Amino acid sequence: MELFVNLVINGLATGMLIFLLAAGLTLIFGLMDVLNFAHGGLFVWGAYAGIFTYMFTESFLIGIVGAIVTGALLGLITEKLIITPVYGNHIQQILITLGLMLVLQEMIKVAFGPNGVAVKTPSYFAGSWEIGDVIIIKYRLFIIIVGFIIFGIFQYMLKKTKVGLIVRAGVQDKEMAQALGINIKRVFLYVFMVGAALAALSGMLMAPYSGVIYAEMGMEYAILGFIVVVIGGMGSFSGSLLAAILVGLAGSFMAYYVPVLSLAVNMILMAIVLIFRPQGLFAMRKERST
Repeated sequence: MELFVNLVINGLATGMLIFLLAAGLTLIFGLMDVLNFAHGGLFVWGAYAGIFTYMFTESFLIGIVGAIVTGALLGLITEKLIITPVYGNHIQQILITLGLMLVLQEMIKVAFGPNGVAVKTPSYFAGSWEIGDVIIIKYRLFIIIVGFIIFGIFQYMLKKTKVGLIVRAGVQDKEMAQALGINIKRVFLYVFMVGAALAALSGMLMAPYSGVIYAEMGMEYAILGFIVVVIGGMGSFSGSLLAAILVGLAGSFMAYYVPVLSLAVNMILMAIVLIFRPQGLFAMRKERST
């Protein structure tokens, strides 16, 4: 039982980090119909900007703010200069955002150097609690709590607030929303910036979890993010959370019981879902933004 609880906590922590990355993808695709393959670049820039801010200020909270601001600014620039000309064309979106991903990756090496950077967990999140034979690592519990809080905030915002109503109205009938005086271009810009900020936040929180950051990590984790989006259902925010938890738990248990399959289990899960339910496990037919 103690082993089971430890594996579950590890899987939930990993799943929540992947969810924060996938949540940005879900917002951008589900609400804007944009395939953003540069999402991993925003993730790694958030990690570097946040960690170097944290190292300079010695405040982890300020580092998180720095990562979020960096992600939002990069999202603003990306949407204005890269995404706007290719709205409605998925092939062009894939090609141009893949190119941007490579550019962002190389810019990391220019700005921060080609070598990886070691990252330490903040002192107040270091260590663990022992409850019997169960070991609860403080930082992993912090990640789990943050993930659920962000999920709750966005679910409330999308379903219960005027902002969410405007966003959903723009998704369902862009022309009618514009006729009612809603600036859909501005709304979609803000959505893209929020999605980019979530990617950057995920990168910042991933850094102490993994212990090191490097330029290529954006591509690696972006693949996990897309796997979660495919499993959960394209555009399903709640589906991304459940799929991320599933992927995190599968990876945690496989790494312990069948290590040889720990890297392949996510691809296997995605393949099974695509074969039996191509739209994703939790795809919503009528309300794509939930």
